[in-house]
Amino acid sequence: MKLNQMPPESHKSEHIGWLRAAVLGANDGIVSTASLIIGVAAAQATHQNILVTGVAGLVAGAMSMAAGEYVSVSSQADTENADLAREKAELLANIDFERAELAQIYVGRGLDPELAEKVSEQLMAHDALGAHARDELGITEIFTAKPIQAALASAGAFSVGAALPLLVTLISPPQNLIAVVASSSLIFLILLGVLAAKVGGASIYKGALRVVFWGALAMGLTAGVGSLFGHV
Repeated sequence: MKLNQMPPESHKSEHIGWLRAAVLGANDGIVSTASLIIGVAAAQATHQNILVTGVAGLVAGAMSMAAGEYVSVSSQADTENADLAREKAELLANIDFERAELAQIYVGRGLDPELAEKVSEQLMAHDALGAHARDELGITEIFTAKPIQAALASAGAFSVGAALPLLVTLISPPQNLIAVVASSSLIFLILLGVLAAKVGGASIYKGALRVVFWGALAMGLTAGVGSLFGHV
C-alpha cells in the first residue's frame, strides 16, 4: 500500500481533551449532588427543601465547573501561545540555529546526524513553526488547550450527572431517601467509571473502583455531618 493511500489510524488519546472534562464533570455532578442531598436529608430537612437544595447545587456546580475549566484551560492556552510566539520570533531571528536545534532533537530520539538534518530541513520547509511546536514544545493538535470546549463539556456533563440523583430524589419515598439515593448514585458512578475506561482504553475494574471509592467516601462523610448538625 502506498503511503498516500494509507487510512489514518484512530487512537484513544484523541479523546483525552473532552473525555477528561466530561468524566470529571459527570463524576462531580453525581458525587456532589448526591452528597448534598444525603447530607441535607440526614439533617431531617423536608422533601421539598431537599429538592430545592439539589437543584441549587446543580446550577451552582455547573457554573462553577464551567468557570473553573475555562479559567484553567485558558491559562494553559495563554502559556502555549506565549511559547509559540517566542518560537516564531526565534525562527525569524536565526532559522539556521533552529534547524540545527530540531536536528539535535531527532538525534536524541535515535536518528543518525545526517538523516536528522535532512528530516529537520524537510519538516521546516513544510511547516517550521509546526515542527518546533510539536517536537520542541510538545504542543500538538490533539492536546492543544481548548477553553470553551472544556467549559461546555464540564458544565454539560456536570448537569447530566447531577440530574441523576435529583430524579431519584424526586421519585423516592422520604423514609428511604438516603438509602435509595446513595445506592443508585453508586450504581451511576460504576457505570460512569466503566464507560470512561472503555472510551479511554483503560481497565474497567480500576476505573469503576476509584470513582465508587471516592463517591462512597464523600456521601458517607456528608451524611455524618448532616446528621450531626441536624441533631444539634
